[in-house]
This record gives sequence, structure tokens and C-alpha cells, in this order.
Amino acid sequence: MFVTYLLRELAGRRKQTAIVAIGMALAIALVIIVNAVSSGVQSAQSSVLASVYGVGTDITVSQTPAAPTEGEAGAGGPANFDFGADDGATTDGTTTVSQSRLSVDRGTTAFDATALDTVSGIDNVSAAAATLSLSNTTFDGALPDFSATGGMPTGGDAAAGGTPPSGGPDGAGGSSFSVDSFTVLGLDPADEAVGPLSAVSLTDGRSLESTDVGSNVAVLDASYATTAELVVGDTVTIAGTDFTVVGLVTASSSDAATASNVYIPLDVAQTLSGLTDQVTDIYVQAASSTDIEQIQADVETALPDATVQTQSDLASSVSGSLSSASDLVKNLGLWLSLIVLAAAFLIAILFTISGVTRRTREFGTLKAIGWSNGRIVRQVAGESLVQGLIGGVVGIAVGLIGILVINLVAPTLTAGAATTDAAAGMGGPGGGGGFGQAAVQATTSDIVLQVPVTLSVILIAVGLAVLGGLLAGAIGGWRASRLSPSEALRSIA
Repeated sequence: MFVTYLLRELAGRRKQTAIVAIGMALAIALVIIVNAVSSGVQSAQSSVLASVYGVGTDITVSQTPAAPTEGEAGAGGPANFDFGADDGATTDGTTTVSQSRLSVDRGTTAFDATALDTVSGIDNVSAAAATLSLSNTTFDGALPDFSATGGMPTGGDAAAGGTPPSGGPDGAGGSSFSVDSFTVLGLDPADEAVGPLSAVSLTDGRSLESTDVGSNVAVLDASYATTAELVVGDTVTIAGTDFTVVGLVTASSSDAATASNVYIPLDVAQTLSGLTDQVTDIYVQAASSTDIEQIQADVETALPDATVQTQSDLASSVSGSLSSASDLVKNLGLWLSLIVLAAAFLIAILFTISGVTRRTREFGTLKAIGWSNGRIVRQVAGESLVQGLIGGVVGIAVGLIGILVINLVAPTLTAGAATTDAAAGMGGPGGGGGFGQAAVQATTSDIVLQVPVTLSVILIAVGLAVLGGLLAGAIGGWRASRLSPSEALRSIA
């Protein structure tokens, strides 16, 4: 009886059913597309960050930078090079001095490596790895030997008309200085599932292996190796120690940069830099994406002085058209879908109430022959629910077609991620920046936007269709239940 009466009423009110269903369909289709595009943008942002953040890395832990102490090495202060009176070698009137130092990047603070054990012991952490981010800076200088003249140029004070000194790099007593720097990342060779080295592809040789602990071996970024004219089997000098190049790597995504110029075993990096049992970053992989917030909160509690960031926190560093698309989805897309959805619900409610008003005689008569208020509410709610479900089915179909169109068009977005490049700040490849300062380098890449279809989006659409139908039916049913049989009898008379 219920189903028969429901189908008859829907068939007799095709116009109302069509309008309610179309409004609901458009709103649900928009919600599906906006949610799917949002997922696609988030995936694109993750791929941009992956080259320097690490494949599978959900959280990074670092130490909040402290104000540097004057003259303190490795605390982010100026890179000082101090030479004694007996340093250097003098040949033909020219003294050559050279010094290398390996220290943490400017603006970075090292902290105790025991923090890795603390993070690893937190619930739902599936993997964690620590790294030590360093800069190797070499200062080379050549200057005339003034010792024979008591520190004065030969012939007296040049300002007093004396004769300039002879010898020196340019043959006239001049000086020559150069500074070369490249980034070095110390990591545990056994950690392959998480961290920066998991985000690169091997192009030649081999990667670091667990047997490399304590060994002077290095893996180089392929671009840096080309600039420095190094190949597998060559030697690279770090802090005055020779390392054998065993492999070359490149970023997994095109036009992106790797996290460092050189990768070496963590224990060797700690020894050479004098930062024994110290690290600068911890990379964390969560057991599930739903555990990220819980892990972040627990790490912040266990390590109150640490800076804990997730990919969503770092997404703000992504620029270009990808950032514009993200802002559009977050702001315009979200609010537009909510407004349209609210309008669809309002249309459904108004049409349902309007239909109930026009059916005063019908509902009054049904109550006169014994229908209870609950039965009338169920009847109206059932009709509205079916209208909502029809709109939901149509909306899902339209939304899936919209997603298909976007994927076929495959729009290309330009993205950039700002990374700290100590080499650029020290006069290395890339140039720019002052001495002792890390420069900010923007790595750009082109990302093809792919919009995924997920079960959660479909379930959201079905839920919205049911919610809209029930909401309209509940309000309309309540209005119908308020009618009295006497109103129907008066309208018949």
C-alpha cells in the first residue's frame, strides 16, 4: 500500500519531482567535482614536496632555531675562517692558505639523536629516520708574504709613494680568495623507506647500503656531479677527507631538485662535523593517514622544543598555478558547493511544503478515514526521499562525467617549492646570496592534474541525497500532520 501510493503520487507530480531532483543533482555533482579536484590538488602538492620531503614521509621533526652565539660554530652564525701566523705554505713570495669546515646549515639547529627513539616509540609510527643536514665550505686564499717587511709592503707605505710589493698571485703583490660550498646530508644507509633519499632515482652506480656505515663513500646529486665534473669512482673532498663517489641520483619528478648535493653515512657526517650523536631532522611515516594528527600531537608533547610539520603544513610553500588552484578549491569551490547545496535543500523543502499545501483535501481526507499523523509523515518523507535519491543518482552521474572530462583535458599546472640552498649562499653552483648565508632556491615543475574518484566522495553524495530528502520530507510531513479533517471537509463543501 505504501509503495503503491508513493509511486502514484510521484508519477502525478512529475514537474515537482523533476525540479527537486535536478536541483539536488546539480548540487551533488558540484560537491563531487570540488572534492575530487581538491584531492587531485593535494596529491599534486605532495608530489612537488616529495623530492625534498621524502616519499612516504608524513611528518618531519626539527629543532626550533635558537639565536646564534657570537663566534659559535654550527649554531647558524657566520662562517668564520681563522688562520694562525704559521698557517699556509709560502712559495715565491706568495702564501697559500686553505681551510674546510663542515657545519649545520644557517638557520638550522642540531639536537640529540635520542629524539629518534622517542619518535619511533610513539603509537602508529610505522617508520622513522634521522638525518644531519650540513654545508661543506672550503676557503682558499693566496696573498703576498709581508713577513720580511714587518707586515708592510716592500718599499714602505704605498700611500707615501713607496714601491708596491713584488710577487703575489698576480705578480704585483695582490691577493686572491675563493669560497666553494656544497650541501651534505648524513643519513643512516639502512633507512630506505622514508626520508629524502627515498625520493630520488638512481642514475648510475649504487645507492648507500647498510654495509656503508662508517665508510667514506658518497652518493651525489647528478646535476651537482655534472657541475663539479665528477663521476662514479671519482673522489670528493668533505672537511678535508676524501670520499669515493659510489652513485649518482636525480629527483624522481622532472625539473625538481634533490634534498642535497652529497649524501654520506650519518655516523661519518657526525664525526667530521664534530656533532656526535646529533641530528637536524627526523622523517616520520604514519601507519595510516588518519593517524597523522595524533602522531603530530604526541610528538609535540614528547618533544616540546621541536618543530613538527606535516605535508599539509608545508603545502603553503608550493607556489605557481598549483597554489592558485588550491586556493580556488579551498575558497571559491568549497563555499560555492555549500551555497548550491543549501539552495538545493531549500528548494526541496519549499516545493515539499507547497505540495503539502495543495494536498490539504487529500491529507485531511486520509486523516478522516483513519490515517495517523505518523503514517502521513512517513508518506511525505518517503516521497521526498525518493526525489532526493533520484537527484543523487543523476548528480553522481554528472559528477563522474565532470571528473572524466577534467582527466581527459589533463590541465597542466606549474608548481614551485622553495628550498634552502646553502651552496647558492656560499658562492657554489647557482650563485647569489652573501657569504655565510643560505639562499632560497625555487625549484619548479609541471604537474598534470589528475582528479581521482574515491569511494568516500560517492558515499558523501549518497549521504547528501538522503539528507536532503529526509530534511524536506520531515518538514513537509510535519506540516501535513498538522492538518485537521475539518479543513478537508470544508474544502469539499
